[in-house]
Amino acid sequence: MVFFRGRQPATSIWRRFRSGLDGFTFVHESDYYAAHIVANAERAADLFAVLLQHLPPAVDVALTDLRGTHAWKGEHIALPDVQGAMGRLKVPLATTGGVEVAVYTADDQVTLNPHLELFIYARTDRWLYQLLGLGLEERTVLRTRSWKASRRAFDPAPELSDAVAAAAERLGLTAVPMP
Repeated sequence: MVFFRGRQPATSIWRRFRSGLDGFTFVHESDYYAAHIVANAERAADLFAVLLQHLPPAVDVALTDLRGTHAWKGEHIALPDVQGAMGRLKVPLATTGGVEVAVYTADDQVTLNPHLELFIYARTDRWLYQLLGLGLEERTVLRTRSWKASRRAFDPAPELSDAVAAAAERLGLTAVPMP
């Protein structure tokens, strides 16, 4: 998705297309900050892509397809390659979910869970300002979709599973045992 910038600040564009459910919680634990972001499925996939832009040029990736028995990991992957692979997966992910994608460094982790909720873990509070800049509202409590669903909760989606496997191969990720 491409946004053309004019005189209107980028945050007002994000506000225009958000649903009433968009929001996030932000907490400071003893040694890290955590954000939990809930939005509609398409917006969550879009936000994931936008948030990846704020990571360094090389990242580690963990990819898990909960419909099958496939999981992959890779280290020091070029961020543009990850962004390209996630861009190809955006529509099938938003349609069916069931895949967890974690992109991380020593200081930050951005995760899209199988229920299309976003989680950010970081050593600093910099993500709070990024989320506010995207027009998301900070809340004290969010209605979550990720409460204790099993792998069987996701209907088969062979096209998505094939696309995830192709993305893992394209990124040079290594197969690992399911967590």
